[in-house]
Amino acid sequence: MHISPAGEDLFKRQGEFMRLRNIPGAKEAIADSKYCVQEPETFAGQWNRHFPKDQPLHIEIGMGKGKFLMELAATHPEINYLGIERYTSVLYRAVQKMELCPLPNLYFVCFDAARITELFAPGEVERIYLNFSDPWPKDRHARRRLTSPDFLARYREIIDGKGRLEFKTDNRGLFDYSVETVKDSDQWELAAVTYDLHHDETLCQGNIMTEYEEKFSALGNPICKLIAVPRPCI
Repeated sequence: MHISPAGEDLFKRQGEFMRLRNIPGAKEAIADSKYCVQEPETFAGQWNRHFPKDQPLHIEIGMGKGKFLMELAATHPEINYLGIERYTSVLYRAVQKMELCPLPNLYFVCFDAARITELFAPGEVERIYLNFSDPWPKDRHARRRLTSPDFLARYREIIDGKGRLEFKTDNRGLFDYSVETVKDSDQWELAAVTYDLHHDETLCQGNIMTEYEEKFSALGNPICKLIAVPRPCI
């Protein structure tokens, strides 16, 4: 299935990333930060020993500059949160925010999501958030989409049987692809879908907006969201 780029919106995101990707000293700052977990693979199956309290673990993959996850962690101190971002210059912005407003139930990891199963034991994660992921619009890049069948299979390995996956985007092509991918999965099923989150009274309750969500909803772009849950094992 071919996904068309979201016009100006996509170019704005690419331009922002180009400006961020070469921040001098970002890699070193992340390596020295107490808010970033070094050698995170060593915590697989025992992440709660890295947090002050033994609590359910929620993760965001592709966390960007951290606004969403920091607000979520501040709102829900009863949950432990782990933000995963592969690009050091983007993650560096989140580290700067944490230095100004540290949260005991939130840590960051610089890691490639393609290796996500190396970070967690089976069933260790209660909830996964995907927000405004790169659409990878070309067909030959479909496997890189964070809602591709390959990634859904990886998520199923680490998610608790009663957990869930939440995905938000303003890219309608990517969202349609994601809905169909979940429908075709023998490991996941759709629990909820909306094509206009901010006008959906049920799914918008407690919604925390990301940087991109604020920008593009202000321009009148509808935000799409789906919630997927693991299919029961037979």
